[in-house]
Amino acid sequence: MPFDATTHLPHRTIDAMASTFLPGSFFLSPARIVRAETIFRTQPVLMKSSRPVFLLTTTFALFTACYSATSAESKIASLEELRSLRTKAAERQRRIIFNNDGNEPVYLCTNTTPEELLKHRTAPLAGSQVDSLFYCTWSSGFGLFTHSTKVGQVFSTKEALFSKNMTPEMLAAGTDPLKVMTDFGHKNGMEVFWSFRFNDTHDGSRTEYGPVMFRDNKLKTEHPELLISTPDIRPKFGAWSAVDFTQDSIRDLAFRYVEEVCQNYDVDGVELDFFRHPVFFKRSAMTGTECNDVERSLMTGLIRRIRSMTETEGMKRGRPILLAIRVPDSVEYCRAIGIDLEKWLSSGQIDLLIASGYFQLNDWIYSVNLGHKYGVKVYPSFDESRVKDADAHKLRRSVGTYRGRALNALQAGADGVYLYNSFNPNSPLWREMGSREILTGLDQDYFASVRGLGAAAGSSFPHLGFIRIPDLNPARPIAVTSSTPAKVTFNVGQDFTTIPANAQPTIRLRLQFKSLTASKSLTVNLNGSPLPKGSPKENWLEFPVSPKDLRAGSNQVDVFTTQEGKGNALTDLHCTVRYPRK
Repeated sequence: MPFDATTHLPHRTIDAMASTFLPGSFFLSPARIVRAETIFRTQPVLMKSSRPVFLLTTTFALFTACYSATSAESKIASLEELRSLRTKAAERQRRIIFNNDGNEPVYLCTNTTPEELLKHRTAPLAGSQVDSLFYCTWSSGFGLFTHSTKVGQVFSTKEALFSKNMTPEMLAAGTDPLKVMTDFGHKNGMEVFWSFRFNDTHDGSRTEYGPVMFRDNKLKTEHPELLISTPDIRPKFGAWSAVDFTQDSIRDLAFRYVEEVCQNYDVDGVELDFFRHPVFFKRSAMTGTECNDVERSLMTGLIRRIRSMTETEGMKRGRPILLAIRVPDSVEYCRAIGIDLEKWLSSGQIDLLIASGYFQLNDWIYSVNLGHKYGVKVYPSFDESRVKDADAHKLRRSVGTYRGRALNALQAGADGVYLYNSFNPNSPLWREMGSREILTGLDQDYFASVRGLGAAAGSSFPHLGFIRIPDLNPARPIAVTSSTPAKVTFNVGQDFTTIPANAQPTIRLRLQFKSLTASKSLTVNLNGSPLPKGSPKENWLEFPVSPKDLRAGSNQVDVFTTQEGKGNALTDLHCTVRYPRK
């Protein structure tokens, strides 16, 4: 019977055959695969009786398809045309960006098939509001990856916590996680970015996994001179195992890691994640001081080099490669850690700005205005709360809280939302958070502060002096005395005055106090108007709020007490929006 190569021949075999004719590491784009498959289907050959003929015929057909597809894709007349195409690509809709930290091969997969890799976090997202997959192939720490790499090192240890690591077996079987994700994304209409953590330092942790990860990293174990410090001499901030970007070899490696992916994978873009562990320079970390102009210049030079490379590779393949960065949401703080953010934006180095992380420093409007000023799309990063109080933390993990966070960002003008460390693919959020129209009819929760003070993993240059938004949570109470009222603001992402009377939600403002014994002496104003008497519930006071009294955007709460003496403290604020059940 005729042999159908599209049914029986794995794409990895096709890739290997293509590399016989095409120099370097060559991966087929979806467009090339489609053209090759068309030829295979129209030119079947007998497998058993004509194996040499089959190999010659199919290989020649493959080469012809690849050559034709490459020629078709590469008709870009100039760099100006590529940049115009890049601008159009940056303009595409991104309702939700899903950042996947790529842990499935290390912790979750039990066999080497693509289906096994996809089922844990990705496959159920088909048809959702996720328009972009940002896939991180480990990079914990610097130089270790779970995709096929010759420049870096494959993460292969099976020691201790990593005993189930399937990465080596998956790559040997031809299941490259980055290629699988890219193929899945393109098949389902999603763009795919490779996410690269610029200086991950999980291997500097004192917990069990830290030493194990460090032992597996040949770059760090063989070249300790490239690190910020040693386990015995701790830096003022950051982890000792961070690499030092003043070293030419480190900046060159970072460049070549990105270049290798751009040359070998059909990614739509690259995300440079500067937030996962935001420490990059030895002098600054060891002395506890801000980065200087020399250090910022070194990082800017690296970004320019990466941008130039993406243009070179984009010209070769006939379509642009976008560049995204994930950074703290403050120009001043970015400068302190070595990132000249406004220079990068103003000089056209960046296409997408992913703002914030484990701590937030400004209202979303700050980042939106900054990015849009330079024509850059802005996507707030919704990381999990780092508030330590268990009950407060639980409240902030709710679906309603993520809805409120999304509405606040979209109300501020963000181009979409970005979810980090959110791995349940069956959560309703993936089909809600990218649409204001859907969210405005669903229950929501708001807080004065979702993240509190926050904390960068592995520590970082102190950020508390850069916070320009409320940080109210049980660890940061606000005193209430007879002479000084407590004042705090919270944002709401919906205009309730436009909702018909028969569909209005029930809204309650909940204030938590250190003590409710003197609740009778408390008076609460919302946006300058007194609220009705509150109802005690455990250590909360609950106040009914008319939808017309709540503003889209910032709302101010003032708490007064007539009780003389020691006073009280406001420890948390929680606003609930509950719609009638249909």
